[in-house]
Amino acid sequence: MQEVASVDFNIQQIADSGQCFRMYQTDDNVCEARALNRSVSIEKKYDKYVFSCSETEFQNFWFHYFDFGTDYGELKRRIFATNDEYLKNAVQYGSGLRILRQDVWEMIVSFVISQQNNIPRIKKCIRGLINSNDGKFPTAADLLQINLDDLHLGYRKDYLIKIAEDICNENFSIETLKEMDCAEAIRYLKQLSGVGEKVANCVALFGLHKMAAFPVDVWIQRILDTYYAGRNPLDEFGLKDIGGLVQQYMYFYERRKIVSK
Repeated sequence: MQEVASVDFNIQQIADSGQCFRMYQTDDNVCEARALNRSVSIEKKYDKYVFSCSETEFQNFWFHYFDFGTDYGELKRRIFATNDEYLKNAVQYGSGLRILRQDVWEMIVSFVISQQNNIPRIKKCIRGLINSNDGKFPTAADLLQINLDDLHLGYRKDYLIKIAEDICNENFSIETLKEMDCAEAIRYLKQLSGVGEKVANCVALFGLHKMAAFPVDVWIQRILDTYYAGRNPLDEFGLKDIGGLVQQYMYFYERRKIVSK
């Protein structure tokens, strides 16, 4: 077991933030996180979270996955320093959010599936992919061997097949992608079938941990239109380099406000 303080970390908020589709609430205070072919249960106990893994596994994998090496307290202080009322409220509401360091290939598949889709259905589709591959997240080569017709992927099936073919035929390189800066990575990702501006930004943020990526969906566009006259305020606030984190605070806060009404 490994204990982590709850300062700047809330697994329930992270699980409901839209950046990961392989976290499941198994109890009021317990969440199961799955990544690659690993899984861990995380239980809230008073002011700590207890990870059901050895210290070695935590240090070698989950520490990096949950980005515990980044000082989110300092990043939040930068956002508070803008004195922007909406952003301060959003940060206070989602104070335990972090940007996960997820596998790039998983993020490409996940966010292609996410297009015009709701979260429960996205999770179901991804579970179907994994169950069709002996319980393991399929590689690009694996994907081409799976019968996708029964997984209810709709038009996204053809996108995934074409992306898997491009990777297997070396027309697209994930290793090359990892070496690019944020803007280059987004441009390169948009060469893939079915990957537009929003999905490319999601992959850059949640798979490559490019904090300057800023995915804009209907929720974020509504915020920009309502509170910032349609413009993105990150430049004037000096927050462009952590725009993806700001986006997560905005998204989580706005979505919860609407849902709770």
